[in-house]
Amino acid sequence: MLQRFIYALALYLLTPFVLYRLTARGIKYHGYFARWKERFGFFPDPQIHDSIWVHAVSLGEVNAAAPLIEALMRRYAGSRFVITTVTPTGSDRVLKLFGERVFHVYLPYDLTSAVNRFLDRVRPRLAVIMETEIWPNLFISCDERRIPIVIANARLSERSLRGYWPIQPLARRAIRCASVIAAQSSSDYERLLALGATSERLATVGNLKFDLVVSEGVKSRGVEFRQAAGSARPVWIAASTHEGEELAVLKAHAQILRRFPDALLLIVPRHPERFRPVTAACRAYGFNTRTRSEDLDADPACQCFVADSMGELLDFYAAADVAFVGGSLVAVGGHNLLEPAALGKPVIVGPQTFNFAEVTENLINAGAVLRIADGEALGPEVLRLLSRDVERRSMGAAAFAVMERERGAVARTLALIERVMPA
Repeated sequence: MLQRFIYALALYLLTPFVLYRLTARGIKYHGYFARWKERFGFFPDPQIHDSIWVHAVSLGEVNAAAPLIEALMRRYAGSRFVITTVTPTGSDRVLKLFGERVFHVYLPYDLTSAVNRFLDRVRPRLAVIMETEIWPNLFISCDERRIPIVIANARLSERSLRGYWPIQPLARRAIRCASVIAAQSSSDYERLLALGATSERLATVGNLKFDLVVSEGVKSRGVEFRQAAGSARPVWIAASTHEGEELAVLKAHAQILRRFPDALLLIVPRHPERFRPVTAACRAYGFNTRTRSEDLDADPACQCFVADSMGELLDFYAAADVAFVGGSLVAVGGHNLLEPAALGKPVIVGPQTFNFAEVTENLINAGAVLRIADGEALGPEVLRLLSRDVERRSMGAAAFAVMERERGAVARTLALIERVMPA
């Protein structure tokens, strides 16, 4: 196929630029300097046969996949499991959650030779790809080897659908290699159809993230953090923030401190390379600032606490009274609202939530989430919620009710997997 040849040629020509980008990211976050060989399919042969392979690109996808992976491990207890990620944060999360129970490597770039080296070493009998990571060479190679592909928790925004337009024939061929596509919502179902998926292989099963179970350990760690920081003071969290949002968050906190002088802001940058710049910005703004890496906890004098760690976001949500979820004041498309919802927290988002459009509207309609028009509205809205205990509790209860109502995607996805799992 000519388009696949052009696609492959373009990838090989772009490889030097990809390595440059890895280097640039490594300067900010050293994890990107490690294990480059894996990104080209070079790693010691683990001597695995008939593995169940799950790909989750980064930390958020790993968290979403975790309940499904645990269910698969129970159902296929005799199988070896391979989990791939793309980012160091995803890698760290896999190792923390599963340790020696799985074999973990980075997914190689979508170069034909790298993909074949990877498949030759892990020899999967099933591939589970999280959230519509459609890589043409990878999908076609799996199809040629008769490896069933399940796209789990599949979502496709309007923007992403338009992004596939330049390679639409190739994307159509790739997605038709999937044996099953488990869409998050009816809107995702329709967009996946438009991309080229066939209706007989598509099903709407709901969002795996609704199956999140919050452990008592998370809640107790939240209580412990509040006790160290001063349990009576108001606490709000700005989670998964991006460049272009932190200034609005700090301005909002300055407004909040005028009404509640003892208020505490927990700020959790989305990417590790933002940890130091955000800490510096908090201190430049004049806030008494502590960090997770240097100080472990906040103290009663702390005004701003930077959570410069990975994998602890749920603990910090548990410690907060109100949550703002970032990626929504800038054109990123928003992040996971279901983690604070599972903890019964009232949530605020900005206007840009196209990556989670249906989930966001569902929670807004239930009275669990408030949408603001821009960063200027953040401070007043947080102030209002911190001042109204009954409204906060009502929003939190509505969020928890939605979570309970929408559970079950893991069981439905597992049933689809069982239909295509080779004997």
